[in-house]
Amino acid sequence: MTIDAHKLTVVTGSENDPNARLRKRIFSVIAHVLLIGASILMLYPLLWLLAASFKPENEIFTSGIWPSLSWDIESYFRGWNAMRVSFSVFYMNSFIIAFLCVVGNLIACSMAAYAFARLQFKGRNFWFAMMLMTLMLPYQVTLIPQYVLFRDLGWVNTMLPLVVPKFLAVDAFFVFLMVQFFRGIPRELDEAAMMDGAGPWRIYWKIMLPLSVPVLVTAAIFTFIWTWDDFFGPLIYLNRMQDYTVMLGLRTFVDSTGESDFGGLFAMSVLSIVPIFVFFLLFQRLLIEGIATTGMKR
Repeated sequence: MTIDAHKLTVVTGSENDPNARLRKRIFSVIAHVLLIGASILMLYPLLWLLAASFKPENEIFTSGIWPSLSWDIESYFRGWNAMRVSFSVFYMNSFIIAFLCVVGNLIACSMAAYAFARLQFKGRNFWFAMMLMTLMLPYQVTLIPQYVLFRDLGWVNTMLPLVVPKFLAVDAFFVFLMVQFFRGIPRELDEAAMMDGAGPWRIYWKIMLPLSVPVLVTAAIFTFIWTWDDFFGPLIYLNRMQDYTVMLGLRTFVDSTGESDFGGLFAMSVLSIVPIFVFFLLFQRLLIEGIATTGMKR
């Protein structure tokens, strides 16, 4: 008599119990209903904003979430050309600043993280601790000294105060994130490269960076989103309308006299979300991989 091992199954009491299966199914349905309800609550402001951008001006605050009469795209055309400077100028300024900040963070933070994770130098642990301490400093603490410095350099009313610090690895969060990722890369790769005559720079460029694509994409996504959504920095350093970013451009729709164009404001607010959504959608897989593998041994 022969027994096929592939057909042997172990049946536990809980799997054979109809009541247990029923309770499990009920709990699953309740969990899904709660998650769907929470998702609707979180998405409701965005859905209301999207619907309001298609409403006529007299229906925005009087009707329900959907237009009662007809869909109107006039708010988009009116908002795009509402000011003496086209909204495309604000888009271009935001894209330039966000792109330069992403490039600066990826270059400077990765080099600083490589130094902390791989290179041996005097006081490395001390300077790494000092770098981590900067995470506890509120932005408002260094705001005035930075503004005085940039004013003396003549950088006010330019993009330089928003871009140049990114090339100096001022974002300690990304440095720490990359340090944890670099430490998970086996040192045997460095040793093998050294035996072939590679120096620290070649190891960084040929080994560390190609293996660190997930964490680099994670840093790029967060930098782009935070820079695109930044309102405080451009508000302080940019005073000319032709230099405004998208966030400052949205503020110009609000009039203190009460004559605000809410239709144009909501329409441009919807358009301001599109680049962030597309950027996140394209790189979400690498973003999740970078967060999940940071600090883990591979």
